[in-house]
Amino acid sequence: MQSANAALQANGYRTLTSRPGHHQTMIQSLPRTIGLATPTMLVLDTLRKQRNVIDYSGDLVSDSMAEEALRQAETLLQQIVLWLEQQRPDLLPGREP
Repeated sequence: MQSANAALQANGYRTLTSRPGHHQTMIQSLPRTIGLATPTMLVLDTLRKQRNVIDYSGDLVSDSMAEEALRQAETLLQQIVLWLEQQRPDLLPGREP
């Protein structure tokens, strides 16, 4: 979620965290903010939905879901860092504006 939020803010936008749906907005904006492939965004959004259900139901997170979520988060972080290096290096630590 934080990676998606960073991508959104790097493009000059932010969501209102006081309104419902801001997590969904952050994830679903990734194709426009960093050019993420839509199928990848759909996987991330599915994981978001599953996490939301688990938060409210109290169900346990399966090992496979946790591993997939971690894998997707690591990949997304790498993609956002690459996008920042190419499009907004001024936002990276140690870079001049």
